[in-house]
Amino acid sequence: MKKVLLSAVALLAFGFANAQEEEKSANGGFSKGDVFVTGAVTFGSEKTGDFKTNSFELAPQVGYFLTENIAIGGKIGFASYKEEFSGSDIEDMAGFQVGAFGRYYFTPANQFSLFGQLGLDYASMEDKLADSKFNVIDAGLGLGMNYFVSSNFSIEAGVAVLGYSTNDNGGDGADATNTFSFGGDWRAVTFGVNYKF
Repeated sequence: MKKVLLSAVALLAFGFANAQEEEKSANGGFSKGDVFVTGAVTFGSEKTGDFKTNSFELAPQVGYFLTENIAIGGKIGFASYKEEFSGSDIEDMAGFQVGAFGRYYFTPANQFSLFGQLGLDYASMEDKLADSKFNVIDAGLGLGMNYFVSSNFSIEAGVAVLGYSTNDNGGDGADATNTFSFGGDWRAVTFGVNYKF
């Protein structure tokens, strides 16, 4: 009787562990060696009387898990910004961006995980009307979260906490604009979709 009882307990424990593993797999999560793709596509338009602005940005990112908790990655992007007044262009800018980031995930194997991110970006923009170029370097520390809705797809949200940027304003003797921010801009919370391979 004792052997039957122990066998039944062992069988139940094995079944429970197996069910937990299947549930974990079905709910997603990250592990060492995983590759993920995420990014942002934004479009904005605003009009006040005869004044109109349009903006567009495409910035895909790819990341790789070096360890269970640490992911590194890069991004490349394109952005444009245009202002019009009474049908005439007053500003028309476009350019590209490249960047690198590192993330630390606190509970990467779970369906829900928080992460901290450190990133460095370089952007080069050209003002077509003024025939000038300017370069911007951004460094930032942020917080984010991933929530897996399936084994491969997750919803991602993030917010900047600490940031520094410098804009050379075209160089050639122009004064640079240096910006420091702390505490995050809660109006600029980002949302996206993350796909894990």
